Amino acid sequence: MPNADDRPLNSPQSVARVIRILETLCAAPAPVSLAQLSRELHAPKSSIAALLRGLADTEFVTSSDGVYSLGPSAFGFGSALLEARRRIHSPDLVREGMRRLAERSGETVLFAVRDAEADTMTYLDVMESRNSVRFTVSVGDRRPLYCTAGGRVLLAAIPEADLRRYLNRLKAKKMTTKTEINRAKIAQAITLARTCGVAQTMDEAAEGVTGAAAAIRDGEGIVIGALVVAAPSSRLQDRRVELARLVREEAAAISRCLGHRMPALGKSSSAQSADRVRARPRP
Repeated sequence: MPNADDRPLNSPQSVARVIRILETLCAAPAPVSLAQLSRELHAPKSSIAALLRGLADTEFVTSSDGVYSLGPSAFGFGSALLEARRRIHSPDLVREGMRRLAERSGETVLFAVRDAEADTMTYLDVMESRNSVRFTVSVGDRRPLYCTAGGRVLLAAIPEADLRRYLNRLKAKKMTTKTEINRAKIAQAITLARTCGVAQTMDEAAEGVTGAAAAIRDGEGIVIGALVVAAPSSRLQDRRVELARLVREEAAAISRCLGHRMPALGKSSSAQSADRVRARPRP
């Protein structure tokens, strides 16, 4: 009896697997075996092998001694994509992701970057909610890093030594009655943001405002800014988990448009992030 997962090669799932195969080979530091691809894609070897044969026929992959790597057609296609990418400006891609998040969440969406040589961040773009009661902020407004969702995401992206220096010089002030000013607890919140990929604050930077944020990365894995969704806390009592998921998904989607790809096989995302992630200062 055929495996239920062995669907026709022209099925939508097969198309998705072809893309995953190419992304995996692109990220891998060395040729990858069929067994590794099967584990990475959570798919049977027979399905992956059939797709690899098609990719090999068109020279998108090459095979030697039972392992696979990208072929000449893949590099030619990659060059064409880079040329197309040059015609699209990064701010347009970020704003399109902001628009999607605003529609999905119904709340105000912001894009923030860390200020160069400063312990603050600045909002570079804002897309306000259509709700009559909403969070409002102006482009160019600055906020501290320690008590904002966007700020904690940006802090989670910097090297550990830089984070320790930031915390050592931090003189946290109460912005509201709920602002966390204990350095150890702030450090824990930043570590949590680094681990789960999203930071959330409630009534810390401003009374009655809840925020959720995730990092946007470019093709080199560098964090270029924070995608933030913010709304009145009274409306978000039961939506915090949902908003965390939405902002994480849209930040990942924008990052993919900017060229960011999944970590290579054999190395965890957290380990690779620790090796590569640096905070990009404000232009």
